[in-house]
Amino acid sequence: MVRTIAITLSYDGSGFAGFARQPGQRTVQGAIEDALAMIMRQPIDAVGAGRTDAGVHALGQVMSFSADTEFNARSLIRSLNAIAGPGLVVTEAREVRHGFSARFDAVSREYRYRIVPGVVAPAFLAGFGWWVKTPMDLAAMREAAAMLIGEHDFRSFCVADSAAGKSTIRALELMTVEPAVELGEHCIIVRIVGNAFLHSMVRILIGSLVEVGLGKRDPVWIEDALAAQERCAAGVTAPAHGLTLWHVNYPTEYWL
Repeated sequence: MVRTIAITLSYDGSGFAGFARQPGQRTVQGAIEDALAMIMRQPIDAVGAGRTDAGVHALGQVMSFSADTEFNARSLIRSLNAIAGPGLVVTEAREVRHGFSARFDAVSREYRYRIVPGVVAPAFLAGFGWWVKTPMDLAAMREAAAMLIGEHDFRSFCVADSAAGKSTIRALELMTVEPAVELGEHCIIVRIVGNAFLHSMVRILIGSLVEVGLGKRDPVWIEDALAAQERCAAGVTAPAHGLTLWHVNYPTEYWL
């Protein structure tokens, strides 16, 4: 019997050359597909909810695949965690309705980005946050973030080559900028929730907000960058290691 299975996984992106399988590189998709092939003794093609770049982390990445196999969630989780290798943990496995796609059936994705401001380098958050040595204006960052919520053409906020001949219209449901303390260290958390994201879109949005927070740009510059529809109009691309794919939402109709 062919079953469709969805797994949820977390990973430290520093040990991977991105999500998508690449010849000769350790990737998340490659590690999972190779482990599944060994466990199920058949080739497996697995689809991910988000194709994270090299260095980007995940807490709630979702992958789906179909296989002619018996299904036991506890056994599959235990086997995957034993075989897939370090830096990756499968936290959940469940059978879903036939035809489910972790990528195409997602209704929203949430990313979180950590910024660590201050003259002292972080100890515990060094691999999971962008150290910005200058104090930042959170009110200005929030003002700029508010202009990005809703449906817009985000062509200025993605890798230019990836947008050629494609729609760059996306919808952001939420973008917040809040102070936090994690592992005893002060940081700023930017939460971004949207239906889908372009290549490096989240990191470019963050880089642009940081320029506003540092006083290099006025908040209304964000509107000008949106209107320009050119990559050079937006800010820098934030470092990958500050970004985490936090959670992916799906319609409950797919769950069995």
